[in-house]
Amino acid sequence: MIRDLKNAGFINRGGKGSHRNFTHPKGAKITISGYLSQDAKKYQEREVEKAIREVME
Repeated sequence: MIRDLKNAGFINRGGKGSHRNFTHPKGAKITISGYLSQDAKKYQEREVEKAIREVME
């Protein structure tokens, strides 16, 4: 998911603990929670797909 966000132009602004905040130059923002070694939750996958679709329009 993180690779997909970066490929779509999102920039990692860091975060606290297990959270990572991403922004896109078009104004989209998304926060991903969980450590890198953990599997993503289904709702997180849907949110990432939605954010990428929005900036690609």
